[in-house]
Amino acid sequence: MNRQIFLKASLLTAGTIIVTPTLVFGKNAIQDRDPPQLDKELVAKFVGAGHSKIDVVKQLLEEHPTLLNAAHDWRGGDFETALGAASHVGYKKLAQFLIDKGAQTNLFTAAMFGRMDIIKPVLNYFPNSLHAKGPHGYTLLHHAQRGGEEAEIVVEYLKSLGAKETKIALY
Repeated sequence: MNRQIFLKASLLTAGTIIVTPTLVFGKNAIQDRDPPQLDKELVAKFVGAGHSKIDVVKQLLEEHPTLLNAAHDWRGGDFETALGAASHVGYKKLAQFLIDKGAQTNLFTAAMFGRMDIIKPVLNYFPNSLHAKGPHGYTLLHHAQRGGEEAEIVVEYLKSLGAKETKIALY
């Protein structure tokens, strides 16, 4: 037995708590210090609100700041964040609020905002991203179409690369 193990064992039997980077050793148990998973229903409510309810998003985020980048699993590999929801429905005000709070952005959100300065270099470097699918299978072209006039330049660019028209769902 080395000195470190001997000291830990001695302290454990004396009832002292030892904290290491990932574990807490205590009198009767070893507890994992990782935070618990977020409640799945809470995440679903937050992401669902990301489609149309900025007040609900703001309230939930104030109460639970770790929801910012939480993703709901709709099953079948379909994961969505509140920012992803706002992006595929074209809810720019909510998307910008989440970005301002530090939400992780992606190419789909850039397409919705008409950010050709982001879209073009990424597609030049990763051309197959043209056909990438976001939440619910929506494409970059769909997101750009939801961006309205501000994103029209991205719509035309994506079409020039071979992106096909997408059916836009109304919420």
